[in-house]
Amino acid sequence: MNHLPLIIKREYLTKVKNKSFIVMTILSPMIMIALIAVVAYLSQLNNDKVRNISVLDESGLVQDIFKDSEKIKYDVLKGISLENAMLLSIKSETYGLLHIAKIEDLNTVSNHVKFYSEESPSITVISDLEDQLESKLTNINLQNNGVDLGLIESSKIKVNMIQESFEGEETSKIDSIVKLIFGGAAGYLLFMFIIIYGNMIMRSVIEEKTSRIIEVIISSVKPVQLMLGKIIGTSLAGITQFVIWLVLGGLLMLIVSSVLGIDFAQMQSPQQEMMKQAMENPEMSMKVQDIMMAFFNMPLTNLVVAFILFFISGYLLYSSLYAAIGAAVDNETDTQQFLLPILMPLILAVYIGIFTVIEDPHGTVSTVFSFIPLTSPVVMLMRIPFGVPIWQQIVSLLFLVGTFMGTVWFAAKIYRVGILMYGKKPSYKELIKWIKY
Repeated sequence: MNHLPLIIKREYLTKVKNKSFIVMTILSPMIMIALIAVVAYLSQLNNDKVRNISVLDESGLVQDIFKDSEKIKYDVLKGISLENAMLLSIKSETYGLLHIAKIEDLNTVSNHVKFYSEESPSITVISDLEDQLESKLTNINLQNNGVDLGLIESSKIKVNMIQESFEGEETSKIDSIVKLIFGGAAGYLLFMFIIIYGNMIMRSVIEEKTSRIIEVIISSVKPVQLMLGKIIGTSLAGITQFVIWLVLGGLLMLIVSSVLGIDFAQMQSPQQEMMKQAMENPEMSMKVQDIMMAFFNMPLTNLVVAFILFFISGYLLYSSLYAAIGAAVDNETDTQQFLLPILMPLILAVYIGIFTVIEDPHGTVSTVFSFIPLTSPVVMLMRIPFGVPIWQQIVSLLFLVGTFMGTVWFAAKIYRVGILMYGKKPSYKELIKWIKY
């Protein structure tokens, strides 16, 4: 009799009704949103702060370039000595004093510019000041050498190279970036899902083994059915938990944002603020449109179907290995010697995806590792956005499914013997003996 559906149902209900599972499912998004809210609140306070900077330009060359913004206000000082300017800045508690001394030679300007402050100034503020000074002084230096700035500006030529395949399909650098982001996100999601919920399966097996419940269950159920039921049931519980996290997290963010008045958009780094300003540029708006076009130009149907198939197959492959490890040991401490051989292919796949697929998605290394079952779920998911022939995807998937079936077979062998073994720390030699039984 096939008891697999009953085992899956039992495992699923046992997990979702467990008090620690319920508590962590509810508390995890609450803790995460609370941390995000605190960071957003502190960022909001930081972003609301206006910095007042005094400017003493004794050279008379750059005092007109400093324009007030929402975050920085400039106070240009005139007819005052450096000593008095410093005293005035200290008395008025300004953020700092920018001093530009008289400049005889623009090539030695670095020796004539100083920023005085009570505390260490922001790197972003200093970089912004340096950029403004460099731009202005460079233009002055060019003019002094008889260079027409207008002519230079009108002579600039921008090249946006159009990429096209021999079949006539047009692409661009933005297309490659979008494909890279999509593939990287898919591969990394699978990597994290395997680690998080693979460990959950392993701990579940260890728990039932040490509580001796397994001895009663195994008397009426085949080990392979029990292992598959545990893998599928625990995986469904993990998916349920993940969906609840997404829904509950989204609701909590809306509640915190509306009730406490925290604007999560204020969690912007200086780089993000610069990106926001750049978005207001018409040229940047065109790039955003190009990104959207690049996204919709991808084979979305192929990507979704391949993601589901490789994600499920890859996860089941590694889950069976985690279940076998859980059956072989008596406690979680003993699992360390067996986890490294499992994690190494995963880590290798991620590194190959990042450093090889990006540069040459159809190269020998990328192609070979997209067919090796232990690395193909990650590498192939990162290659597919760049256009992988359907036959390669099918062959890779068949290898992966075949390896999964083989893995389930020998993992069930270990599971069958290991779940009834107590008090003995297994070795690799011992595991090989169990497979031969």
